[in-house]
Amino acid sequence: MIMKSLHHEVLRLAVPSILANITVPLVGMVDIAIAGHISDASAIGGIAIGAMLFDLLYWNFGFLRVGTGGMTAQAFGRQDFRGAREILVQSVTIAIGAALVIWALQWLFLHVAMALIPCSDEVAMFARRYFFIRVWAAPATLSLMALKGWFIGMQDTVSAMASDITVNVVNMAASFALAVWTPLGALGVAWGTLIGQYAGLLVAAVLLVRKLNSPKTETPELLNSPKTETPELLKNALRWSKLRRLFVLNGNLFIRSLCFMVVYVGFTSLTSRFGDGPLAVGSIMMKLFMLFSYFIDGFAYAAEALTGRFIGARDRLNLRHSIRILFLWTLAIGAAFTLLYALTGEGMVRLMTSDASVIADSHPFLPWLVAMPLVSCLAFLWDGIFVGATAARPLRNAMIAAAVGFVAASVALQPLWGIQAIYVAYFVHLAIRVIWLTAAWRHSAFGAIDN
Repeated sequence: MIMKSLHHEVLRLAVPSILANITVPLVGMVDIAIAGHISDASAIGGIAIGAMLFDLLYWNFGFLRVGTGGMTAQAFGRQDFRGAREILVQSVTIAIGAALVIWALQWLFLHVAMALIPCSDEVAMFARRYFFIRVWAAPATLSLMALKGWFIGMQDTVSAMASDITVNVVNMAASFALAVWTPLGALGVAWGTLIGQYAGLLVAAVLLVRKLNSPKTETPELLNSPKTETPELLKNALRWSKLRRLFVLNGNLFIRSLCFMVVYVGFTSLTSRFGDGPLAVGSIMMKLFMLFSYFIDGFAYAAEALTGRFIGARDRLNLRHSIRILFLWTLAIGAAFTLLYALTGEGMVRLMTSDASVIADSHPFLPWLVAMPLVSCLAFLWDGIFVGATAARPLRNAMIAAAVGFVAASVALQPLWGIQAIYVAYFVHLAIRVIWLTAAWRHSAFGAIDN
């Protein structure tokens, strides 16, 4: 590939993911707005806690998307389309099995979680009702993770975008309709989320079938096998010798996810100790940071797809060129958000709250908002590159070191700098990830080609 075509390929893969990501924050905003207009504070708090419980629960299954994407991209690169189908079968099977485990343990999980979350009886009751409705979407939610990873690995971010947008748009529409026009009230938000997940799964399944059966597909090997091979495909895909690599990869990614939770839950927990004002500021800072991540994640997904593809094809030259181009685009996005936050930081805080005290309390922390994009964009991009290389051990080790760095920095510096130490610690965790993965990338990427 020449450089110009690689630029085009990066944008072809990144832009659909960015467009899909833009709809994500709208869902939470609509859910809270619905509850805020038709119910009371207990419903708003219950939805917030219920949504947080699912965020914590599903975050640990992020390996279904990540691991599937990297392995599928490599299979695509080496033109092993039967292997790509086996990875799909394996990942969806794991997703359904995990959903059954969630169903079986739902009462235990909710009891333990609610015991650790201080809230009023009214909020707790609503959160429980919300949880027991939405938990039935677990098979759809986890299967969508696997399917999205598979689509990205097959260099098809448009299908992943279509299913994501379906989930979010149907979620918002169904939540509004059920909450406003039926006796469900604010609990219609939970039913809307459930309906949105299964609608997205239906769209993803239709797109998958079309991809496997279209005569225009670029991967004819996917469909040129007789239907009688399907039982044999399932049998081979679910052999332990085939599943072992995926389980090892996913095990490392699961540990990585737990370390992410240490950092992100730790940030919120530590800031809450300084009072409601600092907690509100920290929540707003994190929301604005996540706004940036929705854009940069598109390039991380492109990195995942292209790195895996060129490693699978053992194409050193295009691997090197694609990584260079990805860094150029990522740094450009990071610089743009750095400038945006520098010029409009307080204005963006004002969009999130009209509370004058919270706005005033945010001023000492705005420099961190400006500094984060250029460091975090590198961490996110390296994550995508290493996922494409299926180099889960360096990803795991980097995140373990980052979590340890976050905890150590926050504990050591709080006596000196107070709440500012928590922001320093968050910055330290990002820097550790960047330094660790920068040092490991040559061995991981080119080692994967040579093996």
